[in-house]
Amino acid sequence: MSRALPKYNKRRVALIGGAAAVALSGAVIAGSALAGTPDKSSDTSNARTLAASPGTITCPDVASKLPAIPASAKAEVDRNLTLLQTQIQEANKRLVDTVGQGGPNFVNNAILGPLKDKRVATINRIATAIGRTAAKPTGLDSLAPCALNASGTATNTGSGTAAATPTTAATQQQSTGSTGNAGNAGNSAVGTITCPDVASKLPAIPASAQAEVTRNLTLLQTQIQEANNRLQTTVGQGGPNFVQNAILGPLADKRKSTIDRIAIAIGRTSTKPTGLDSLAACTLTK
Repeated sequence: MSRALPKYNKRRVALIGGAAAVALSGAVIAGSALAGTPDKSSDTSNARTLAASPGTITCPDVASKLPAIPASAKAEVDRNLTLLQTQIQEANKRLVDTVGQGGPNFVNNAILGPLKDKRVATINRIATAIGRTAAKPTGLDSLAPCALNASGTATNTGSGTAAATPTTAATQQQSTGSTGNAGNAGNSAVGTITCPDVASKLPAIPASAQAEVTRNLTLLQTQIQEANNRLQTTVGQGGPNFVQNAILGPLADKRKSTIDRIAIAIGRTSTKPTGLDSLAACTLTK
């Protein structure tokens, strides 16, 4: 014999059932909304991953282009070949450390340009070492320039969507060259580049070396003039270290290579002067 539920129990069951239906409906709606909402943290993560992947600097292989290396030059050649690899590693590290910095030419001016100058000096030392006891290889300077692969062009050029995703407004200004001090701190006021005098520090120059020494002393002056001209034409460009990285650094590398050639020319028929490398570094006076 069945018993009928009291009236107040019937009302209670109806209320509980209605509440459950409302809760279930709300959960379905909330789930649908969440499914259609993009994950902002995922987007941020992707942007950071992109910004942290600037690409890789690749350079022509030098070792495979060398002629037979005399035994007397092998140690020096090997040392400089190792240095070439170290230079590439340092440049790639700098590429990663400076993502989002500088203007449109930052990578060329502050990384690829200085790297090329360093490679020119190192490759010249390799050729000179071989040339002491064998035919000196020529044309190796063409192996000095390096390139940035395609995946790195967007994050380091100061333009494009990848470079436009820095995490702070200051980084954005520095990357795009917009108003503010971040993009103009490097070369904000033109001065003059001055370098130590090399000619006055040389010993007596053998007659057989005079022409080559004079030619390289003239080249040292040309390098300073070119650097001063670049200083004038890049006012307002780059980050805090622009002048050092894009002008003074490359100039020091060029001067070192030229000074080395002067010392080698003298050393062919006389005592090779030492310590001249200390004259390579220049300074900016304002």
